[in-house]
Amino acid sequence: MKKLLLFTLLITSLSGYKVKVGENSPELNFTLMDGTPITNENLKGKVVVLQFTASWCGVCREEMPHLESKVWQRFKNEDFILIGIDLKEKPEKVKRFIEQMNVTYPFTIDGDGSLFESFTLPNAGVTRNIVLNKTGEIIFLSRLYEEKEFNQMIKTIDAALKKS
Repeated sequence: MKKLLLFTLLITSLSGYKVKVGENSPELNFTLMDGTPITNENLKGKVVVLQFTASWCGVCREEMPHLESKVWQRFKNEDFILIGIDLKEKPEKVKRFIEQMNVTYPFTIDGDGSLFESFTLPNAGVTRNIVLNKTGEIIFLSRLYEEKEFNQMIKTIDAALKKS
């Protein structure tokens, strides 16, 4: 039992997450850049992707066009939302970043990093996608951008949308 606990702790620390698949999402209470309030309660009934990003992050920039074309454009007319969450940057910079990346999914700014830190261990890297099912349970966690893992995330989203 001790070995299993140690293994679980090691895997969690390597991933940088303090949350796990199967757990409910930490509290969500923020406002999108367009003024729309977001809470755990008003996300119920939707499959949600929380994409943590920043303008200075090269891997984020590599991944974002794929999120736009293969995730947002594919699922946006279903019970689905993809939310870009920019980490600790000023609104003007984030607006320029969104325009440069040519993405249309909604964004918010995690000004103090507290939203990010509700999911991650201290000093975790920023390129992350967290998928929640319609009841707010974490069903997928990713780190960095890797095509095979990204495609698995898409399959997970698709399967979650098909569940009633």
